[in-house]
Amino acid sequence: MLAAVLDWLADPWAQALGRRALLEVVLLGLAGGALGCWVVFYDLAYSAESLAHALLPGLVVAALLGLPLLLGGAVGLLVAALAVALAGRVEGVGRDTGVAVVVTTLFGLGVLLALSAETPAGLQDLLFGDVLGVSDTDLALAGGLVVVLLGALAVLHPRLLAVGFDRGSARGLGVRAGVVDAALLLLLAGALLVAVQCLGNLLVVAVLVAPASAARLLTRRMAPMLALAGALAVLAGVAGMYLSYHAGTAAGASIALALVASYGVAALARPLLAR
Repeated sequence: MLAAVLDWLADPWAQALGRRALLEVVLLGLAGGALGCWVVFYDLAYSAESLAHALLPGLVVAALLGLPLLLGGAVGLLVAALAVALAGRVEGVGRDTGVAVVVTTLFGLGVLLALSAETPAGLQDLLFGDVLGVSDTDLALAGGLVVVLLGALAVLHPRLLAVGFDRGSARGLGVRAGVVDAALLLLLAGALLVAVQCLGNLLVVAVLVAPASAARLLTRRMAPMLALAGALAVLAGVAGMYLSYHAGTAAGASIALALVASYGVAALARPLLAR
């Protein structure tokens, strides 16, 4: 029985394909867990989801033209950011309403483009990801994202805390809230660009929001929250890979399900820990 259990645990990683996917999931979990804490703390969950959905037209156009998806996603994010900024300046229309209109319009445009007769096979991977098809370039981008992201968050940590806890008093401490907000949004955009190729346009927000939200239920301090969110993201990612392999389900969707389940477990555990 012990041998059977060990085989069950080792089977998903027996081939190089599974090991590469595991490394990608671990890297994105570390990045998503750390950045997600600030996304949740700054109430940017809706903005993260909006940006992820709004970059779909850029991804589809890049796929149709045979260009790198990273380039298409970057252009899509730029267009989305400009459109959201313009929509927020329209008198009589609330900012949330403007964002919703822009996001739904761009997402719908991406879906229409994907229906083109010239659409390459496998374009649905843009929506749900293809964690089992990661390339050396994807792994290098994920590794670079972890290094840059964790380094930037370490440098910005005092400023992020100052603005997040008391935006009005941050200027008195020599911290410009606008610069901090811009830096956080740039990090968010970079994380989305890298992670969307693994988890897909529809599921990428799960790695940013679910582990951080779960960690916030279990701790009130930022440092433990960052560590716990990263650990939960990695564990949920690995659990999703096991579910995908043994149940024959889609890898991206299985990982997203495990990430959301981590929040449910944290919500159930919180009253017990409080006692």
